[in-house]
Amino acid sequence: MLFRLVRPMRRKGSRNRYYVKRIPVDVRRNVVGARLAVPVGEQTQTITISPRAEAIRLSLRTHDPVEVKRRQAAVDAYLENVWQAHRHDEPVSLTQRQATALAGEFYRAWANGEGRESVIAIEHVPGVGWQRTYSNHVDGDEWNAVLTNWDRLAEGAEPSDLEKPLGVIVDRLLLAKGIKQVAAETRGVILSAFWQAGKDAFERRKRNAEGDYSPDSKSERFPEWVPPHSVARSGTKVSLKALVEGWWVEAQATGRKPSTYDSYRRTVAALVDHLGHDDAARVTRDDVVRFKDHRIASVNPQNGRRISPRTVKDSDLAGLKSVFGWAVTNGKLPSNPAEGVSIKLGKRRKARRGFMEAEAVAILRAAWQLKRGNERPETFAAKRWVPCLLAYPSPFAVRTKHPKLQPGSHKGR
Repeated sequence: MLFRLVRPMRRKGSRNRYYVKRIPVDVRRNVVGARLAVPVGEQTQTITISPRAEAIRLSLRTHDPVEVKRRQAAVDAYLENVWQAHRHDEPVSLTQRQATALAGEFYRAWANGEGRESVIAIEHVPGVGWQRTYSNHVDGDEWNAVLTNWDRLAEGAEPSDLEKPLGVIVDRLLLAKGIKQVAAETRGVILSAFWQAGKDAFERRKRNAEGDYSPDSKSERFPEWVPPHSVARSGTKVSLKALVEGWWVEAQATGRKPSTYDSYRRTVAALVDHLGHDDAARVTRDDVVRFKDHRIASVNPQNGRRISPRTVKDSDLAGLKSVFGWAVTNGKLPSNPAEGVSIKLGKRRKARRGFMEAEAVAILRAAWQLKRGNERPETFAAKRWVPCLLAYPSPFAVRTKHPKLQPGSHKGR
């Protein structure tokens, strides 16, 4: 049975679309028992992979076509990171900056109610402790683990003390980034960063509860997340141009045309020029979106015209999706940054096939009434009879009521 779908399924009795995608064979055994927090819109759906599971199945919780496409792309990207994490499960070292950036996602989710961890209310009740009210999609076990132990932790808490309230959340966020586990020295850095982020988040919630909604300066201290993949796990750089060559070795064996290779190679070269680097692991979805916008606004030097959106969609984006998809399948990248990036095009105007009756009459009358000039006899004959011959047997011929233009009316002449 095949589970890889071009479009999400529609379940009987529900308008919402259903996501089904096969678990890759090479990781199926490793992910048994894994608990996944799959992003579905602004919510998180928790799934535990059983030993008999062959596919990931979940509702996308919407039937809107645009939102369905967006959510499907988000689920695809998340699962690709999960599979990649299980393919390369050796410990990864993170810098202090990366640990802080990861903690920033934790902070924004708890302090501002953004993302899939939206919380209705958090407040501190004197003598009781932290009380929370959360929507149904928030994982209650995680909240209980954090809030039950939070008040017991002092400022100088050791990483071992932070493991119980924060370890599960750290692991979940790392997995979403394509990281199965981190080095021992990195673990303590991440837990400490999360502890400080949680402390700042709770303080912000407390200020909000007291009526203080002034701008949050603490949120600006978190840098942007940059994955630790600028150097491949093997220790070598993942070159964009090298990916194209690797893709072509396989694609050529499966019968792809050299013209496709030339097109994809030019696209990747243009992407490298646009980004200013050749590191495939540093390419993000935002980079691909900006490249798409750049290409649409660019002018083709060969004809002086702007590059059409259809060319960008069918050539540039298709090429990037194929090459990055090959890299993910072959374990060279954790995810496909071009996945889900597209351009919505209007319907093509269909070209009219054949002539209107008045047009056909005009052409055939001109041929019939043609006077011979200085041309050779055979040239004159061609000018006169070729239009008639084309009109007579052709499926595009237009029958006319004109007596002299009826098929066969030239007989005997």
